[in-house]
Amino acid sequence: MSDKVRGPLANRYTDLVGIRHPVVQEGMGPFGTTRLAAAVSNAGGLGTVSVPGTDGDLHAAAAELRRSIEECATRTSAPFAVNIPVGHDRNGGIATFARIYLDAVFAARRGDAGIASRLRVLTTSAGFPAGLTARIHDEGMIHQHKVGATRHAVKAVEAGVDVVIAAGSEMGGHAPASGMHTFVLVPNVAAAVDVPVVLTGGVRDGRGLAAALCLGADAVALGTRFAATTDNTEWHPAYRDALVAAQEGDDLLIDGVFGPCRMLRNPAAEKMRTGTTPQAEKIAAMRRAQIEGDTENGLVLMGQVASGISDVVTVAEYLPRIVDEAAEILTSIQPSPNTPMKGYKR
Repeated sequence: MSDKVRGPLANRYTDLVGIRHPVVQEGMGPFGTTRLAAAVSNAGGLGTVSVPGTDGDLHAAAAELRRSIEECATRTSAPFAVNIPVGHDRNGGIATFARIYLDAVFAARRGDAGIASRLRVLTTSAGFPAGLTARIHDEGMIHQHKVGATRHAVKAVEAGVDVVIAAGSEMGGHAPASGMHTFVLVPNVAAAVDVPVVLTGGVRDGRGLAAALCLGADAVALGTRFAATTDNTEWHPAYRDALVAAQEGDDLLIDGVFGPCRMLRNPAAEKMRTGTTPQAEKIAAMRRAQIEGDTENGLVLMGQVASGISDVVTVAEYLPRIVDEAAEILTSIQPSPNTPMKGYKR
């Protein structure tokens, strides 16, 4: 990327992915994030198209994912990503739904050179992406993988992953079973691997972005904050209202589809915290909140950072603002441009 389009916090991650700012929108399935992804990419970050879910007619869902990719490509000329949870099968490989979604992503890129030029990144999560990295690279894509422990980060890099997303336990949705906080996990991961590291969990403003860079991360990924934006038009407004109204202690960790899952403490979450609830019922409850706006009987996935969010913002204004805030903070505490702080990689 040329210096003319590099942002004030440009570094090896932004250069690798081809974006202006080190800010990523999290994968937020099973909810639609097509328009949100385009808005984030248009603002200089990396937007992410999410998969529809892991149940029902998977081939129909894969067709829906491809349509989402095609729509996102019409809404932005900037790079964007797709997030696919890989799960696992009985033999330790990736789950069937993941293979079907991967085929849809690759087919979309092969079928349209414009899409191929924009859809540059594939993010995997919720399981180890056994044998996928070489295939992703063969398709001309960058592979970033989400982990919740340093040993998993090392294993992913040994497998050839280009970027590691270090997920802290405070994040919303499916959180790592390790229970590690970002302030502990990210420095550990950054010291253990030599690829770019993205911090996810707990960031809502420029202070969090600056802190992440000081901890050794190259970028941050945000889910809850981007969910509470005017660009998140594919979700019911009541969902955003619930996020803004949430206070400290209003979150709850229950057993989700791929492990621990953080969400709003409400009757639906309390009910599913005890006993055994079928995965399909959990996914249906997630969609109930997102599509119908039923934030009492639906599951409202959110991170602990919701307690510090008090407004619904516009991505185009918000994203550059937090980058400028972070740059100002880092400049104020850095002795000089020629003596970067340890852990802060430009």
